[in-house]
Order: sequence, then C-alpha cells, then structure tokens
Amino acid sequence: MQISKTLPKPQHIVLTSHPGRSREQPPRIHWGEINPLKRGPIVGSVTNVAHRNVIGSHSGSYSVYRALAVASGALHPNHRADLTNTAPIVSIGPYPSWADRNCIVSLDPFGGIVGKVYAKLYKQGYDIRPTIAVTQAHVNLPEIQEAIAKGRLPIDGKIVKPNGSLVVTKVAIDPVWYLPGLANRLNIREGELRRALFQQTGGMFPELVTRPDLKVFLPPIGGTTVYLIGDVAAITDPTRQLAVRVHDECNGSDVFGSDICTCRPYLVHGLEVCVQTAQEGGAGVVVYCRKEGRALGEVTKFLVYNARKRQEGGDRADAYFNRTECVAGVPDMRFQELMPDVLHWLGITRIDRFVSMSDMKYNAIVNSGIEIVKRVPIPDELVPADAMVEIAAKKAAGYYTEQAAPDALTLAAIKGRSLVD
Repeated sequence: MQISKTLPKPQHIVLTSHPGRSREQPPRIHWGEINPLKRGPIVGSVTNVAHRNVIGSHSGSYSVYRALAVASGALHPNHRADLTNTAPIVSIGPYPSWADRNCIVSLDPFGGIVGKVYAKLYKQGYDIRPTIAVTQAHVNLPEIQEAIAKGRLPIDGKIVKPNGSLVVTKVAIDPVWYLPGLANRLNIREGELRRALFQQTGGMFPELVTRPDLKVFLPPIGGTTVYLIGDVAAITDPTRQLAVRVHDECNGSDVFGSDICTCRPYLVHGLEVCVQTAQEGGAGVVVYCRKEGRALGEVTKFLVYNARKRQEGGDRADAYFNRTECVAGVPDMRFQELMPDVLHWLGITRIDRFVSMSDMKYNAIVNSGIEIVKRVPIPDELVPADAMVEIAAKKAAGYYTEQAAPDALTLAAIKGRSLVD
C-alpha cells in the first residue's frame, strides 16, 4: 500500500564538524556504566536529528532497505516502533562484564531491554530502538532426527520434543561499536580506526572523522544470532556444565549443504553437543556470526573456488590460502577479537566443552578472560571427502589444534599466545 506523497519530509542530517546548535541536546553515552540511565540510550534513528548520539543508523545492513521503503512511499519516514509486548522472553543479565568498557565493545548490553529501562525517555519522544531481541522457538534439523534415531539424543519432552524438534531460546543482536574500546581491542589508535572506516566505506559516514565527540558507531553489517539450549540460568552457574559452539556463517554449507567444507557438519555437531550438555543438567550456546566467507563475502569466496580448481594441479592444500590472498589480499578478515563480546554479554566465565579446534577462536576467548576447559573436535566420519583439502590447508597454516585440549587448561597456561599458533 502506497503512503500519501503529502507526508512531511524527514529531517536532513547535517554533516558538520560540530554538534548542532539546537537547544535540545542528545543524551550523552557513558560506555561501561552499569546503570542504563547513567550509561544513556543509543539513539540512531533519523526521526529527530537533535536526539542522535551515534554515527550510522539502526538495523545494520537492513538500513538501506529501510531507505528504499521510505523512498518508494511504503514506509512513513517518521515511523516509531510500537514496542508493546516485545520484551525478552527470558531475562539475561546484567552481569559485571556489562560495566567493563573494555570487555564489551561491539554490542549494546542494554540493547534488549530499552523498552523497559528507557520507557520514560521513549514517551518523551526519543526514538530509542532495541538492538537485541530474545524469543523462543523450535529447531528441526534432519541431522538431529538422525541423532535421535541412532540413540545419541534421547527424547525428554522438554528440550527434545517427541517430533524430534529442539526447544531453544533465540537471540538476535545488531552490532553497536564503541569506537575507543574497539580501537583498544585491535591495538590501534582511535583516529586510525575512524579514518580507515571512513575511507573504506567510500566516505559514507563523514562523522567518523568530523565528529570525535560521537563515540558509538552503528555499522551497516550483519549481526549475530545466538541459540540457547536448556536452562538459561545454567549458563552462569559454576556448578553446571556449559557447551559452546561459535560458528561463522557459510551459506553454501549451512543452508544448501555444500560438501566442499565442514561448516554445516560442525554446526550440527556443535548443536548436538549443546543438547547433550543441556540434557545432563547444564546448558548449550551456539553463536552464529554473520561473517560469510571468513568475512570476505560470498562473491570473493566463489571467485576463490574457481581459482583453486582451475590452477595447475587442481585444488591443493598448499595453495588454499594463497589463492584467497590473490583475490582478497588477506586470507581471513573475521577478527575474532570482537567475537567474545557476546559470551561476556551472557555472563560466561567458563566453557566446559568448546566445540571447535580453531586456535583463532580459542585464543580470542581465553585472552578475553574466559576459561576453556576442553575442546571438542568434529568426528572424522562427519568430514566430507571434498573438504579434506580445507582440513589439510588449515592444519598446515596453524588454523587449529588437531587434538582436544586436556581437561585442566588454565588461563595461566595460555596467556600471551598469538591468535594463530
């Protein structure tokens, strides 16, 4: 349905090196405050420019689609969300990590409860939008059905239903970057970070270099989905076991079942370990990050596929990452340094079963202060034949450890290790 063309135009965003001279000042953000009112809300909407206190806008990569909807007349430019009954299904936090400005730098810990903690400001006209949503759902996968049929997962009626579906709590998280903390995490100056973001987005966000007073950036990228299995309270209970799988997006394998990599098999294996742990009285967490093709993108990934298969001698482990670097200039852009933030948001301090042999993920987590007790590898029988080149290449490049770590790993033993051993 088309909206009347007589609607008022949205306010223009003025690009300037100084804040506007409006009498109405935007709320200040004090990152790391445990009191959400003292911390201040994240206001990235464009309905009232005077209220904006961040760079960018809400919804990540979907903000461009919102622009199309407004341009075509399908969406009122000043629409404000009705947040009635949208509160999280289960309560998460707050945890001490929420008050550490260096511990969480890539998401807003209060992003799921803005409708509650900022209700008064919302009524005053501030367009404060959630960046986190928590709901419940069922997951039904053929591999889980097979695990049930083979007796690896029993039907308990609570976590695993009689029809084979899994009961999960789902969390969607949009990125919210605290630039000083992000720069510190990457061991660079904030000015260097801002300049690179400005230049490499084609000058899309001038405020990155003209507004040093704005410390928070809402990047136009995909976010993170988290699947919580079992009792959510068990995630932070030191007397109960916790299994975690951190998985980076691979559309070709995760969704369409491509057998050129181990992505879907490892994802499903991780989910199975999480269910087993939850059925034993603990909990499981699957973190799904939107970082397609090692954050190089699917177009780059497919170009590399072609280059690998057409090279002399065919697809070879010794040229696996070389061909990626020829196309993209770098073999991997995932920057796992930011990944542990979601674990800290969940209040996690110890992982008993980490379903990954990736040293990059492992070291990023333990160097952030979270203990990993044991690493769980993918069973050999789950590795597709065509994925053996990838496995061999990653072994040679030091991407992951071949054997599971001993049960008594301590933080002292791993401090100071590089991201890739």
